[in-house]
Amino acid sequence: MADQHESVSLSPPQADRATAAGHSWFPGPPPPMYSCTLTPELVAKAREELQEKPEWRLRDVQALRDMILKEHPNLRTRLDDAFLLRFLRARKFDYDRALQLLLNYHAGRKTWPEVFQDLKPSTVKHVLDLGFLTVLPRPDPNGRYILFLRPGKWKPNDYPFVDNVRALYLTLEKLIQPEETQVNGLVILADYTGVGMSQASNPGPFLAKKIVSILQDGFPIRIKAVNIINEPRIFKGIFAIIKPFLKEKMAERYVLHGSDLRSLHRNIPPSVLPEEYGGTAGRLDMSAWSRLLLDCEEDFVVEFCQPDPLEGVVLPDSMLCEGEQAGGREEDGFRAINGVRFIVAWRGFGSSPQEEREPPQPRSDWLTQD
Repeated sequence: MADQHESVSLSPPQADRATAAGHSWFPGPPPPMYSCTLTPELVAKAREELQEKPEWRLRDVQALRDMILKEHPNLRTRLDDAFLLRFLRARKFDYDRALQLLLNYHAGRKTWPEVFQDLKPSTVKHVLDLGFLTVLPRPDPNGRYILFLRPGKWKPNDYPFVDNVRALYLTLEKLIQPEETQVNGLVILADYTGVGMSQASNPGPFLAKKIVSILQDGFPIRIKAVNIINEPRIFKGIFAIIKPFLKEKMAERYVLHGSDLRSLHRNIPPSVLPEEYGGTAGRLDMSAWSRLLLDCEEDFVVEFCQPDPLEGVVLPDSMLCEGEQAGGREEDGFRAINGVRFIVAWRGFGSSPQEEREPPQPRSDWLTQD
């Protein structure tokens, strides 16, 4: 089947530019020819929490690759091992749910062009310079990096809110590259100091729904906790807009601390927090993450700034990410995409050439909870 498709370079970057540029505090992605970079402790954690068996890992990747090529032969996507593993881990190695997540991931790019067109760090430098978001340099005791947001830094007259979403998406793309993040997940810390009615009312329910849909059902990352600090009284109104779109499990992961640093420290220890939040990890540096992203400009150009193979094609509303139904997967509204001609990557890219895989057998130990 593979030789029937036109081959294009959809491979990951050949080197980790962030590490090469001296950003050694943040781990790099797996090598282009996949080799597991997890420590023995994380291998054990992945086995226990994600149902990932090292001896089955590449067989599971091949099974997902075969499903893509059989069920969606015209889907333009990376097919290398490291990329597909992100989706398997995010859905605990359930092939069907991992495939649906991959389809949602690509559908989001098509249905929200304001975010994904010409998406690269230099186009959101103004967001990064403003200090809207960063990633704290030290992971928490569970190995989870902390995505730090300051919504109050943005004012509606500064630039369109969608630019914040663009910067957030680029940050998530970089965060998910290391296998450590794929296994450990991510923690969000949001400081709502300075948030008023103008910021709270700007995104609106429609935009809030699209953001939540991408984070919950359209991106291969596991958000383990959302800590809100210094939230104003109007936050109840903000959360009332967001909550209807949150799955119950995700809604339960929101923790509101007010101005109580002791409450925050019970969830995120002072050892990984900056001094401004009662921590011992030095002063808050918003520029380190900005430099890391900007130094990866070329990688993001390859990933997001190629000509759109679906330009001019109108996709149905069912392409929007609406989440998975309880107790199973939702109806596959993405099958309409098969009528469009995509260019597909070579079937076996990223696989060890010397390895001979057995035909994948169904897994009997899948869990359906994230």
